[in-house]
Amino acid sequence: MTKNKSENFNDNLKDVNSTAKSGFSSKLGFVLAASGSAVGLGNLWRFPYLAAKYGGGIFILCYVLLAVFFGITLLSLEIGIGRKTGKSVIGAFTQLNKKFTWLGYFSVIVPLLIVPYYCVIGGWVLKYAVAFIIGSEGLVGAGSTPEMTGAFFNNFVTGTFEPLIFFLIFALITVLIVSFGVKNGIENMSKILMPILAVLAVFLMIYVICQDNSIKGLEYIFIPNFNDLSFNTILGALGQLFYSMSIGMCIMITYGSYMKKDVSIKASATQIAVFDSAFAFVASMIIIPAVFAFGSGSEALQKDGPALMFIQLTNVFNALPGGRIIGIIFFVLVFFAAVTSSISLVEAIIAVLCENKKMRRTIACVIVFGVIFVFGSLSSLGFGVLKEINIAGNSILDCFDFLANNILIPIAAICTCVFAGWFIDKNILPKEIGIDNNKRSKTYFNVIVKFVAPICIFVILITGLFMSL
Repeated sequence: MTKNKSENFNDNLKDVNSTAKSGFSSKLGFVLAASGSAVGLGNLWRFPYLAAKYGGGIFILCYVLLAVFFGITLLSLEIGIGRKTGKSVIGAFTQLNKKFTWLGYFSVIVPLLIVPYYCVIGGWVLKYAVAFIIGSEGLVGAGSTPEMTGAFFNNFVTGTFEPLIFFLIFALITVLIVSFGVKNGIENMSKILMPILAVLAVFLMIYVICQDNSIKGLEYIFIPNFNDLSFNTILGALGQLFYSMSIGMCIMITYGSYMKKDVSIKASATQIAVFDSAFAFVASMIIIPAVFAFGSGSEALQKDGPALMFIQLTNVFNALPGGRIIGIIFFVLVFFAAVTSSISLVEAIIAVLCENKKMRRTIACVIVFGVIFVFGSLSSLGFGVLKEINIAGNSILDCFDFLANNILIPIAAICTCVFAGWFIDKNILPKEIGIDNNKRSKTYFNVIVKFVAPICIFVILITGLFMSL
């Protein structure tokens, strides 16, 4: 029997990099590394903050449903693009359709913008972990008032040398891990950090929910109030889905290119989504009950992200029995989560430099560290000596964050869906994912990618832009 056109094209897309570069040694290594990318600062303060803003339990219910019916498909899409071509984001789009080479270049801008300011916030987390360990005066202990903890945070972030030092330490740790490669660096570190993350998170969750006054927080999480369901609730949950699962950041395409052919993409994407959602849920069961028990409830939760993590939660820890130890565990947990996410952002850039510019990994890491240093320094100093440089009252860090998360990620995600749904053969990715023989699964995948996802993401993009005006 002769092969049809799509089958011939499919067979000609060889995984040319499978022998030229290292990859993940096992399914576990891939899932843990990809889950590490998904589990980060977004789960630990952004998710609880949005949950409080949009009604608690109803927001969490919307997020879970969207992850099941929407997120897994988009994860499979990006992983499938990476594994089918065996290339980083630029090479992947070029190999599937040369007319979309520009999309690869556009997509890699996202991690280039995010990782510098992400390392700045990672430096803040590292500072707080150290401060709790040494028992910094004015931050740790029953004698530390909310005014003192607020002043501690403001004095730190508006400083010059100290936030820069912690930012550079965090960035150096990130780049150093990536410099060891996919298997020896990213995979091995993920195998160590992700189980530790899970154990610490579960321990903190059990500790917090055993406190006498945590019941209100648990009710807020477990009992969805459908009166709070709104269009904004769904949009907020969908936006968090992209932010949390690393969709539209070219990370999953890069990690997919390192994935073995005998590993199920659909099963792996499902496990990543489950792990990410479970971690966000556990984080909510740590933060929301704690703030309800020892803070001012939903009012404290609805403050901005940095205030929630670095000020509100510090006040909660100071009120908890054994709060200093709990604070140490919490900020070590956040630090590990931040590192697993930052290494995925850096790897997405390194992969492009090594593949397209034929650089050695060590040289590429030095260059990326230089980029992180320049742009991260601007974000770090944007609260102090460069605070006069702002756009509409927003700091340099906030501007980078808005540009990346509210504009570039949605555009990249829309273009990726349009590319996959309309400009390559409709059988290529379903076959790579392993759903080509299941008519219902294949149809569902194509409908989501061609119609549902682009429309929903476009609505997020436009709504976010209007809300920012």
